Amino acid sequence: MPQQTPADQPGSDRPGPGDTDPRTPPAAAPQTGEPQTGEPQAGEPQSGGGPGERIPDGWREANRANWDERVPIHVASEFYSVDAFRAGREVLRGHEIAEVGEVTGRSLLHLQCHFGQDTLAWARRGASRVVGLDFSEPAVENARALAAELGLGPDRAAFVAADVYDAVEAVPDRSYGIVYTGTGALNWLPDVERWAETAAALVAPGGFLYLSEFHPVTDMLDDETGSRVVHDYFSPAAWVSEEPNTYTDSAATLANRRSVEWQHPIGEVVSALCAAGLRLEFLHEHDVSVFARFGNLVKEGEHHYRFPADRPRVPLMYSLKATRPR
Repeated sequence: MPQQTPADQPGSDRPGPGDTDPRTPPAAAPQTGEPQTGEPQAGEPQSGGGPGERIPDGWREANRANWDERVPIHVASEFYSVDAFRAGREVLRGHEIAEVGEVTGRSLLHLQCHFGQDTLAWARRGASRVVGLDFSEPAVENARALAAELGLGPDRAAFVAADVYDAVEAVPDRSYGIVYTGTGALNWLPDVERWAETAAALVAPGGFLYLSEFHPVTDMLDDETGSRVVHDYFSPAAWVSEEPNTYTDSAATLANRRSVEWQHPIGEVVSALCAAGLRLEFLHEHDVSVFARFGNLVKEGEHHYRFPADRPRVPLMYSLKATRPR
């Protein structure tokens, strides 16, 4: 399973430096997504750490330190192009805009929001109030500053520093018309059932959760061609990385290199959301990615990557919408 998936990446141009996969293969043995902390549920297996273990010791602290250090690098990077965003650049993916639909007059909560570009993009598209939640204090501080620069006060765009599993208690409103997340988010969470319960609790009656995420099938395939099965699709083990760089800047060396991720089969995600009381409206699989996930993907237009026309396709991303009945 590749590592270091960004959660809040700029628009459709997901490729990292050199248009290569910003994530690296697992050590010996995973948005945007943004890592989150949170205590395992009672009875959840824990371990002494290391590659292949279910929940390595110190994973929360390691992920937080890793992402806190990434924030200033990302904010200053060409990859995120903050100046272009300030000038009006659209950063949301085309399929997200189409599938979420009209947001004018609706409240929107963005879980695992990094430093807020996607969150603020929904405000620009007309959401009456957006709230972004991220576990990184530096990310939230930068998100608040960016909102202020755009003239969006706390009544239109608020940001909260908290663990995603603590979102119900941390966010300012009881529920939201839209709960939005993904693109490298779930891979940072060990417990999808707990995530689903938390997210579902924040969806207002008649509202919906929208998730757009990298397809877990890609994590079991070889990085070079995406044609050979080399990893276990159903493995619950953590993937531990010691990657020295971040996906926006291969020249920036991290002091806090350790990160821990998990893969979650689609069936696990959908079942968790349904068990939490939401009704699945659609599950779409996409043969396009927003970065060069495999070495042989072909760039199509400015922002999309697909397999060559002469080879069989596998899904590269998926998206779903799950509603709460009135």
